Amino acid sequence: MKVVIMAGGKGTRITSIARDIPKPMIKIEGKPVLEHEIECLRNQGFDDIILTVSHLGHIITDYFGDGSGVSPSTGKPFGVKIKYYFEEEPLGNAGALFKIKDKLTEDFLLLNGDVMFDVDFNRFVKYHKEKGGLVTLFTHPNNHPYDSGLIVADDEGVVHKWITKEEARTEYYRNRVNAGLHVISPKVLDKIINTQKVDLDRQLLKPLAGSGKMFVYDSPEYVKDMGTPERYMAVCNDYRLGKVKAKNLQNKQKAIFIDRDGTINKYVGFLRNINDFELLPGVAEAIRLINESGYLAIVVTNQPVIARGEVTKAELEQIHNKMETLLGNEGAYVDRIYYCPHHPHKGYEGEIEEYKIECECRKPKPGLIMKAAKDYNIDLSQSWMVGDGENDIRAGLSAGCKTALIGQEDYDQDLSVSSLLDFVKAVLK
Repeated sequence: MKVVIMAGGKGTRITSIARDIPKPMIKIEGKPVLEHEIECLRNQGFDDIILTVSHLGHIITDYFGDGSGVSPSTGKPFGVKIKYYFEEEPLGNAGALFKIKDKLTEDFLLLNGDVMFDVDFNRFVKYHKEKGGLVTLFTHPNNHPYDSGLIVADDEGVVHKWITKEEARTEYYRNRVNAGLHVISPKVLDKIINTQKVDLDRQLLKPLAGSGKMFVYDSPEYVKDMGTPERYMAVCNDYRLGKVKAKNLQNKQKAIFIDRDGTINKYVGFLRNINDFELLPGVAEAIRLINESGYLAIVVTNQPVIARGEVTKAELEQIHNKMETLLGNEGAYVDRIYYCPHHPHKGYEGEIEEYKIECECRKPKPGLIMKAAKDYNIDLSQSWMVGDGENDIRAGLSAGCKTALIGQEDYDQDLSVSSLLDFVKAVLK
């Protein structure tokens, strides 16, 4: 599969770091970010690369050469085949794709050249092929969703809405951010564009929202832009600490599984009304520290209100969207939410028959945890289950996790704490 890397960015917001080089050539621990990208791709068998360059493009061509021979400036090979397209005049971030359209005869990877990532691309591409769409977007939560483009998709991954960062957010939203990594069919380039400059998101991708032909690939893997000096420094620190490589799903992950009611939000019995959802004190800080630690933050929650007919799946989604919005406002995010909609006891007015079953996902059974472990290659022996009740502890123990109880009862847990923040400070110190 061909890879197109857009490497023409000027990096106007980060000139204090590097003023006289293209943004993709800014160094992370002595090596340009573009070289980190190419190495990640090469190590997974993606070695057929086209670089689109413009601003100070000769610096990039001098450094990498054709990729297979000896670099003109470094004297080392890179183990890939590189061809270039030079933008003689600005074409936007997608105009060059139409200029190289004849070289893109099959689905291709399209990446930004100024993003630090370590991603299992084979897994990403496999997902794209299984869905059979025109475009698959790599999406993930981040710690600043309020100034990022958001993607709204259903449980099957079909994109229904694309919200740009400039658009008003009139509702609570899921923290699903477009990370700037794509698998694209060349059929997308059949669209007639009457402008010389082409905006990838607004002119090519966003119009596909609601068509049933664009999908999301949600992953907690490391993908971060370096748009500001602060974000650049954060990436450098993450790389030094080994967080970049560690988050690749080829590697075993560790997670902190978190109960919802009474652990994340104030316990009000069966939560049926979105207005009753309220984050507990210190929760956003706790989850932000989990995010920074390298652990995945995964919510696992029983929601029998679905089976009882008291809350619809759509209403539950809005409650969770409120949770993600409130966390995002505080620079925190959860990597995934798993919930059990079942309840075995019958006889409730308005109950949903298909959910009134004995299942394997309702805590104290470990099904939700086991599903997450399979989805994200999680080492359960290095992971924790945190909750405020016996069912949480039993589920964690059955899954092979370490366990922490918010409370003082004895359910054979490894740790007793007063809050989620108390747990985080004890475990991540």
